[in-house]
Amino acid sequence: MPWSTLLGPLPRSPHTEMSTWFSELCESTTGYPTCEMAIYGGRLAATPGLAFLAGYQAALRALLPSAPRSIGALCVSEQGSSKVTDMQTRLINGHISGHKDFVIGGHAAQWLIVLARDEADQHAPHLTAAWVATDSTGVTLQAGPTLALLPDIPHCSVGFSQAQCKVLAGDGWNDYSKAFRTLEDAHVLAALCAWLYGQSLLDQWPQELQLKLLAVLAGLKAILQQPHTEAATHLLLAGLLAQFTDLHPPITQALNTYSCQTTAQAWQRDKAILEIARSARMRRLEVAQNALGLI
Repeated sequence: MPWSTLLGPLPRSPHTEMSTWFSELCESTTGYPTCEMAIYGGRLAATPGLAFLAGYQAALRALLPSAPRSIGALCVSEQGSSKVTDMQTRLINGHISGHKDFVIGGHAAQWLIVLARDEADQHAPHLTAAWVATDSTGVTLQAGPTLALLPDIPHCSVGFSQAQCKVLAGDGWNDYSKAFRTLEDAHVLAALCAWLYGQSLLDQWPQELQLKLLAVLAGLKAILQQPHTEAATHLLLAGLLAQFTDLHPPITQALNTYSCQTTAQAWQRDKAILEIARSARMRRLEVAQNALGLI
């Protein structure tokens, strides 16, 4: 998808119902890289919540290129913990049993990547990733309360009782959970930055701020062409996250000055999504710096 399409005038999608909106996004970005799906989704999104969803779904497809063209979710945490030793969900003979806290997209999610323990007795805990269709026998979704953050994106918990699944190749922790943190950070930032850039065009923000948002988008697009497991990629991503953080004050000022109150309030509420897992990002940066001989 050319930069002219991603950056030129582009109306928000009239669709706000999540599944319909995502179908439109998939139709428009078929065959394009996942970063472009995130950026285009941010431009189409009427809310920061839908922009987040575009980035999240794009990251899932970077993690699993064979993913269906429908809403999915990665399921890791159990009872508020993502530690392997705290997980009780089990994978035995191609079937999963257990419970996961969070399914982004709620009942609209049609498939899941589930991390489950599969080690033999007396062995160290080990995670494997498995693909599960939410309409499979033994899968139960339970809607959660509306959250203060991203209220237009529903969520639910999920239970598994000998649910049939497809085991995915690779190590569950390193190749899926850990890898997804990097991919999600980059794609979600791309989508939210694109949403802000689109808002800046609609409301005629100062050109200097528009150009700074473009610089972040260009950097993210370049970074996501690199292997997401490399230390250099992690260091460059940390740099762009810091660069975007420096834009928070002028973004807030522009929203309060040029945009409507509803839009400004939505961003002030939902921008906190970028602070989740901050400690994991700091650990990733430290590891990258060590690997590159910088500390």
